[in-house]
Amino acid sequence: MPGLFVKIFIWFWATVVLTCLSLVLAFALQPHGVASRWHSSLEDTTKYYGTAVVGVLKQSGASAADMFISQLSTDTHVRACLFDDKGLVVAGWDCSEFKGDVDRVAQGAPSASSMHRGLAAIVIPVKGSDGHTYIYASELLSGPGAAFGVDLKVVLMRISLALTVSGLICYFLTRYLTRPILRLRSVSQQISAGQLGARADAALESRRDEMGDLVRDFNSMANTTETLISSQRQLLYDVSHELRSPLARLNVALDLLRGRVGEVPALNRMQIDLQRLNETIGRLLTVAKLEASSTLQNSARVNLPDLVSSIAADADFEAQERGSRVEVAESADLAVLGDPSLLRSAIENVLRNALRFTAPGTPVEVLLQAAPALNGDEAIIMVRDHGPGVPPEELIRIFKPFYRLFDSRGNDSNGAGLGLAIADRIVRLHGGRICATNVDGGGLSVEIILPRMPRTKEEGS
Repeated sequence: MPGLFVKIFIWFWATVVLTCLSLVLAFALQPHGVASRWHSSLEDTTKYYGTAVVGVLKQSGASAADMFISQLSTDTHVRACLFDDKGLVVAGWDCSEFKGDVDRVAQGAPSASSMHRGLAAIVIPVKGSDGHTYIYASELLSGPGAAFGVDLKVVLMRISLALTVSGLICYFLTRYLTRPILRLRSVSQQISAGQLGARADAALESRRDEMGDLVRDFNSMANTTETLISSQRQLLYDVSHELRSPLARLNVALDLLRGRVGEVPALNRMQIDLQRLNETIGRLLTVAKLEASSTLQNSARVNLPDLVSSIAADADFEAQERGSRVEVAESADLAVLGDPSLLRSAIENVLRNALRFTAPGTPVEVLLQAAPALNGDEAIIMVRDHGPGVPPEELIRIFKPFYRLFDSRGNDSNGAGLGLAIADRIVRLHGGRICATNVDGGGLSVEIILPRMPRTKEEGS
């Protein structure tokens, strides 16, 4: 689909071109290519001058008529010739261009007209005072229809010039109208990518029209959004950080109490709950830090086959305790640029989430493959379980913090719903994306898609 700029430009330009064509056709469809009102006026003018030339001829002779026509040409820039009723030249110079029209009038036509070099050639019969008939031919400015008699190259050149000028005007007008919208779209994409400080240009904000109002409202909305999100992130970070100290004291108190009363099932349960709470707080801090980050701090070349194999081996050890297993079904030789520890955390969260919900005795399959993309190849890490899947309307929400699906998945994950949220933020921080789809036959497939690093010469050889 063409963009807004292209649409507005085409509509403006088409309007200008169609308006010009309609005006041109309005005159082109008139008789002889000249509007009827102009045609009648030209014949009246030609008859007036023709009568005057015949009068001079009768009074003073052919030489006087030549002088009169010459003076007429000098004063009015009108070229004329006088012929007898047989079509022979009586007065004037360079009369050969009138020959065709003169012959038609000599053969009985009431008048004749044609176009030459953008001028209307009008030929009419004129009677002298003695009743003798002469034929007077004259070139006059034809008015609106003059352009139709111009040489084809000249016409094409003028049309090209008109299209170029109108195109430039429409281009700059369209750019003036669409530039704020395109800029707002770019800024909104930056904000969506996590750059909350992005704003529209001050030059656009200073405009005193509806576009300027829109830009000012957009920047105001962005300021409010940044303040709210920043406050939320700071609150999340502060609360999580402040909970660490009470938890540490509770753990110490629990150890002291166990030393006095010994091993009690209730104390063991308390220990497990405290560990889970501590892990949840750690994940909250991780989410807060990831939300506040817009760029990677420690980037390095990461060999994905080695990383995926290591994570799969660790997860397989835990899976065997649950009667499941982890299978690396396919592993391509791929590398990405990123933070190894963050990428490990993202893949682990996805893999452990799959192990939690896959049916007993079924494997969790891991595939690592390359796929072509617009800006280069991409590395795809796919993790598939054989569990109950996720309702289609919930597939996007599972990557939000604290979002859990107990009923639809049929399990209590004993988690806080932060694992996939952390994975989503890590992947986006690496310029990638993560998505989930239900698999035919049951199960959920989660794909982590990352920009792939180009292969080095050593790898290619």
